[in-house]
Amino acid sequence: MININSKAPSIDLITDKDSFSLKNCKGKNVVVFFFPKADTSGCTSEAIAFSELKEDFDKLDTLIIGISKDTQDKQIKFKEKYNLNCILGSDNEGKVCEKYGTWVEKSMYGRKYMGIQRSTFLIDKNGVINFIWPKVKVPGHAKEVLEKIKDLK
Repeated sequence: MININSKAPSIDLITDKDSFSLKNCKGKNVVVFFFPKADTSGCTSEAIAFSELKEDFDKLDTLIIGISKDTQDKQIKFKEKYNLNCILGSDNEGKVCEKYGTWVEKSMYGRKYMGIQRSTFLIDKNGVINFIWPKVKVPGHAKEVLEKIKDLK
């Protein structure tokens, strides 16, 4: 279980461009948002909201990465289709989702299945979990994360 003030678990993934490693982000804040599936309504809204605020996050030395179990090709198409400007990581095997506790049993219409719980983690410049948003509701979320980062200063 991940807790606030604990060291962030490692993240090493292929992305829509090349690769991403959390260990290369020392000196920057990192927002990691886990989303269930590329190109679905809620996930699209969330990725667009983070993309629209990217310049504001950049000014606060903050990198944004969205992670799902979609393939690299799917992430590339998703990014191009909506002109997204945040990094999209492909966690095909679900190893990062497992480390962050976002791969959970879900239920819809009485049917149980495994899936990614929409969650966001704020990792500070020292690689420590500063804040966790479990079970994210998309409207206003990206702005809320941005405000939390401003509080770090």
